[in-house]
Amino acid sequence: MMNTYSKPAIFRQLLKKGVVVMPGAFNAATALLIEKIGFGAVYISGAGLSNGMAGVPDIGLLTMTEMVQQSGYIANAVNIPAIADADTGFGDLPNIARTVKSFEKAGVAGIHIEDQEFPKRCGHLPGKKVIPAQDMEEKIRAACDARENPDFLIIVRTDSRAMEGLEGVIKRAKKYIDAGADVIFPEALESKREFEIFAKEIKGVPLMTNMTEFGKTPYMSVREFEDMGYSIVIFPLTAFRVAMKAVEEILTELKKTGTQKGFIDRMQTREELYKLLKYKPR
Repeated sequence: MMNTYSKPAIFRQLLKKGVVVMPGAFNAATALLIEKIGFGAVYISGAGLSNGMAGVPDIGLLTMTEMVQQSGYIANAVNIPAIADADTGFGDLPNIARTVKSFEKAGVAGIHIEDQEFPKRCGHLPGKKVIPAQDMEEKIRAACDARENPDFLIIVRTDSRAMEGLEGVIKRAKKYIDAGADVIFPEALESKREFEIFAKEIKGVPLMTNMTEFGKTPYMSVREFEDMGYSIVIFPLTAFRVAMKAVEEILTELKKTGTQKGFIDRMQTREELYKLLKYKPR
């Protein structure tokens, strides 16, 4: 395992080389697969942890302690850097500082915080509310001041598209950059044209985007986002959704037939799992 303190610097180096594609990991084993396939970084989704670990929706129900612990398991299982979803930062300015310190100690390369009111909602659902931009600027400054490693990334997400339109998203992004954001993450933009306009207006920091399924954003490829000027593309729940569908199918078959034999050729073998875990039974 590499020194965790080097991972923020490694992630920053990845950004200089080209677009960083980050599939979401909902547990450490998934992160190992992401690394095995050859991705340079892993994303830790708050929705993935809420849905997969606790069986609850992504509405701010998990505590900071739960999120940090699970993120640490994932980040420390792999050699590639991990970026974690820190929701709204779990409170006001003192809470933000503690959140940053806790995630940094857990071994992630950075976090993103968002400007929603607490309790938050999934970024692609209606009914979101955002805090005043000035309040978010204070949170950003507190987050930047709290990190021990200056390379630890403070990524700032704005959920203001539904309430303030694209113009509001752009205004907030510029303020957040001035407050110290390392990366800007406009959530739930609704067309390719909006992404193009945003990228032309926002300069000076890398841009991150969320290519989730069944949301507000139309399906676009990594290449399309890269051509528009986006440096990070996350796929937060892609693996989780496919895994859940596969589990549903095998359980349905098992209930119906009383045997799993028809699915054996679709399973990860014992040997494949042990190899992934770097485990050699004696």
